[in-house]
Amino acid sequence: MNTEDINFAYRVRHALNERLEDLPASTTDRLAAARQAALARKKAHVEVRVTRTATATAGGGGGMFADPIAWLGRFSVVLPLLLVVGGMVGVYQYEHQQSIEELAELDAAVLSDELPLSAYLDHGFNAYLETREQ
Repeated sequence: MNTEDINFAYRVRHALNERLEDLPASTTDRLAAARQAALARKKAHVEVRVTRTATATAGGGGGMFADPIAWLGRFSVVLPLLLVVGGMVGVYQYEHQQSIEELAELDAAVLSDELPLSAYLDHGFNAYLETREQ
């Protein structure tokens, strides 16, 4: 049962208890008999499975490492995110470095070549350089 179901059950119980004196005697007798029948059908030893829930209290909790399993759960969410971000930064750095190396190679080739200055002003030469970059 979740919290909403439990709250609903408490409200119904409270409403029934408020009007208990207004019920006729035959109705209260039938309700008592139904309760006795339900208790008779109840199994004697039923294992109840209880799950532990963490409650947030002001000033409680026992510090940062009170529940190591919870920290492992949080870490298992953060670790893949950090790896993805680190991978993206690494790929960006690698691509940037490759771009710098290609431009440096092109600049070295242009500077070491014996072309007249007018060749650099030619639009055809610029087109040649652009096709060479790709």
